[in-house]
Amino acid sequence: MFTVIGAIPRGKVASYGQVARLAGFPNYARKVGQLLKHLPPESTLPWYRVVNSQRRISFASDSDKFQEQKQRLEAEGVTFSGTNLIAKQCFWE
Repeated sequence: MFTVIGAIPRGKVASYGQVARLAGFPNYARKVGQLLKHLPPESTLPWYRVVNSQRRISFASDSDKFQEQKQRLEAEGVTFSGTNLIAKQCFWE
C-alpha cells in the first residue's frame, strides 16, 4: 500500500479504497487509514494525498491535521469548493 501511496502524482489525490484496490486488497480501505495513522513523523510518504470516497479530507475541519492536509494539497494545485469538496479532476485515474 505504501508503494501505491508514493505513486500518487503531485497535484492528485486518491481515495482510501482506491489505494487498497490498486495494492491488491479490495475492501481494505479502513486498513489504509490505519496504516497512515501510524506513520512516523519523519516519513516522506505523501499521506496527505489520500482522502475519503466523498472527495473530502477525513479529519475534522476544525483540526490542525485538516488544515495541514488542505494546505499541502492546495500547494500542489488541488482545488476545493467552498464546502471543502475536492474537484473531480484532481482525482488520480
